[in-house]
Amino acid sequence: MADAIDDLFRRFGRGFNKADVDEIAACVTDDFEWRLNNGTAPTGTVLRGKDALRAHFADKSQAPREARFSEASIHRAGTTLFGTFRVTGIDHAGNKFDRYGIDLYEVRDGKISLKDSYAKDV
Repeated sequence: MADAIDDLFRRFGRGFNKADVDEIAACVTDDFEWRLNNGTAPTGTVLRGKDALRAHFADKSQAPREARFSEASIHRAGTTLFGTFRVTGIDHAGNKFDRYGIDLYEVRDGKISLKDSYAKDV
């Protein structure tokens, strides 16, 4: 099972680095939930399902440019995983950023069912 999870997260990470929504969607359940690290609710903005995921990537108005993820590492605790990472790029307003983040993941039936994101603000 560890090899399958490693493969899943490699594919998922490659999808994010390329902003390839089809690759990302192939790695998640149909009822996937992504709790973004921004938004006004305590949970952040919550996306539910593959259609919401696709809409998020289609809306370029708030999207960072040249986002690059590095220093990624996955830590397992059963079907719950924590991913730590560094991301650099240019935000939607044209400002450079460099921050560390952590994502909590849940895996079900060989796919990611939850991604709960946290990032250090600069």
